[in-house]
Amino acid sequence: MMNDKKLRIAMLGHKRIPSREGGVEVVVEELSTRMVQRGHAVTCYNRGGHHVSGREYDVQKQKTYQGVRLKTVWTLDKKGLAAMTSSLFSAIEAGFGRYDVVHFHAEGPCAMLWLPKLLGKRCIATIHGLDWQRAKWKQGLGAKYIKIGEKVAAKYADEIIVLSKEVQSYFQVTYGRDTVFIPNGVNRPKEVAPEEITARYGLEKDGYILFLGRLVPEKGVHYLIEAFQNVRTDKKLVIAGGVSDTEDYLEMLKKLAAPDPRILFTGFVQGKLLGELYSSSYLYVLPSDLEGMPLSLLEAMSYGNCCLTSDIAECADVLANNGVTFHKADIRDLTEKLQYLVDNEPVVQNYKTLAADYICHRYNWDRIVDETIRLYQKLDSTQEQ
Repeated sequence: MMNDKKLRIAMLGHKRIPSREGGVEVVVEELSTRMVQRGHAVTCYNRGGHHVSGREYDVQKQKTYQGVRLKTVWTLDKKGLAAMTSSLFSAIEAGFGRYDVVHFHAEGPCAMLWLPKLLGKRCIATIHGLDWQRAKWKQGLGAKYIKIGEKVAAKYADEIIVLSKEVQSYFQVTYGRDTVFIPNGVNRPKEVAPEEITARYGLEKDGYILFLGRLVPEKGVHYLIEAFQNVRTDKKLVIAGGVSDTEDYLEMLKKLAAPDPRILFTGFVQGKLLGELYSSSYLYVLPSDLEGMPLSLLEAMSYGNCCLTSDIAECADVLANNGVTFHKADIRDLTEKLQYLVDNEPVVQNYKTLAADYICHRYNWDRIVDETIRLYQKLDSTQEQ
């Protein structure tokens, strides 16, 4: 039986909350705000600098958010150094702070996990994915630093949370390290009518196929563009999302898409525009080569979307026969699946009917927060013995 002590928790490794800059930020916001609602005291160490998609998306600095204490740490806002410097100063502050648990998010920040550990803190690491495999980190210092973070987490973290069975197996085989599988969650949203997307882009209900996520090579958007150009349809392809130090990739995508007037780029989206895009799409596509736990897929299904994804385990496990997959990186197979779904609206509508109830039951945030708190309390109980 777990204790019911109210805990003092620090979270770090994300960019900023409240700010939708990636999946890690969504997870940290959901965990921290719900933990506060349960009576725990949570501090989130925010990175300094500008929004990853550009300073026009910066949010005003706050000291609290829905009861969560926010602390902005000094950050060298340069490519490859922002995460490193913010993690260092966050770890120092957390190490000297009065916390029962320090929770690191993502592999790179875990390079600093030894600091609060050295100062007697109980440390948990959530591995959101094997980040050193991502294209932007495969060369130079970034990949080495992230690998160091992974090794530090494997050696020093009191508990490691993973978001997929694939990563769980990787840690067991590579490091002989047991981990705890706690996936991400999703909220049940309210569908909204197409107003702003109609005014801005001329989009109507079921009139477009949607990709929504960060525009980085491992998301496979280039496969989607090439495949869609061979699909016979009047529907548009909407590519929504911002860059993440990947401006060159975005320019390549735009050149690839230029001959097809059906393809449009919206840039980074949030708020009402985001909800409208999810609510009115005919089909959501996630053609990734690599994922940790695809929050955008959970969100798309929560809005009742029919989803088509690559057959990597991280996507296929989420779909669980409630969507359609294609062979990873196979443009021909992706083209065929797109054409089939465009031509068979009853099939699409059937998947739409199933999606929301299935995903919101299986990936429930309240249950996931409870599992995480139980893990914290287990550590706290061990410390007291």
